[in-house]
Amino acid sequence: MKALLSTAPGGPETLKIEELPDPAAGKGEVVVAVKACSINFPDVLIIEDKYQFKPPRPFAPGGEIAGIVESVGEGVTQFAPGDRVIGVLGHGGLAEKIAAPADKLYALPEGRSFEDGAALLLTYATTIHALLDRGKLKAGETLLVLGAAGGVGLAAIELGKAFGATVVAAVSSEEKAQAAKEAGADRAIIYPRAPFDKEQSREVANLFKQAVGPNGADVIYDPVGGDYAEPALRAIAWEGRYLVIGFPAGIPKLPLNLTLLKSCDVRGVFWGAFAARDPGANAAHVEHLFRLWSEGSIAPRVTDIFPFADGGKAIAKMAARQAVGKLVVRVAE
Repeated sequence: MKALLSTAPGGPETLKIEELPDPAAGKGEVVVAVKACSINFPDVLIIEDKYQFKPPRPFAPGGEIAGIVESVGEGVTQFAPGDRVIGVLGHGGLAEKIAAPADKLYALPEGRSFEDGAALLLTYATTIHALLDRGKLKAGETLLVLGAAGGVGLAAIELGKAFGATVVAAVSSEEKAQAAKEAGADRAIIYPRAPFDKEQSREVANLFKQAVGPNGADVIYDPVGGDYAEPALRAIAWEGRYLVIGFPAGIPKLPLNLTLLKSCDVRGVFWGAFAARDPGANAAHVEHLFRLWSEGSIAPRVTDIFPFADGGKAIAKMAARQAVGKLVVRVAE
């Protein structure tokens, strides 16, 4: 089989398509013929050895897949050859085949494409866990979403609206503001590009405050970090919840006096660890997502589909923070 491999730490230009032996299904595993693999920010980090998990090389990046079960290992009863499946596996998805734990896979609903299936789980499962378990979002509350035109950002807009919140989307361009509005945001604001000095940071904080209203944002969903974090925190409501999702703009340092003044919480969101520690609760969330998907309340927005040979270009576009919605690599027809 062919795989797009990382053989040494580096950027997307270091990835090479090479031949590997076909995998075999071990106990509790299935071999999936991969049809599509979506690209997420961890793919940018993992090939540079900057992610919290460092798989031994050579490895294929790509943690979110859709495909067809080719064979099943001992003890697997929930899937059979020919079944269409999706799953989040950490890495290995940019390959024609992958051996995957059966308990990390879900049946792809009929009528849904492999590309859409590959774009669902990581962003929406992260976000439903963030908003419900960590953010305790309630109907009628105000949700501020940073980086609102990315995959997780659009998921936060859609789920926020599905749960009855007023959603304010913060983005970096008119194009991204339009995408956020199309996803259902009640308001969209455009913030300047970081880095910020003190005066610029104060101006961005005022921009957020004006957008969320005098009572502040009950929940702030931050998949961006960097210099955007402190201005957003200054716009939080009394007893608000600030959700830490990721740091493509850098790891911020927050002034903790703000948490005292607003009696607010800063809450980390680590969906992968949650799913491993409480698989039952995660499975219930996924079933909830499938219901919302079938009702039309959510829909993965795949904006670019790359051929397998251009998988590195997809990661490069993600690294440049140019993605609107989800980027997907079509591994096979």
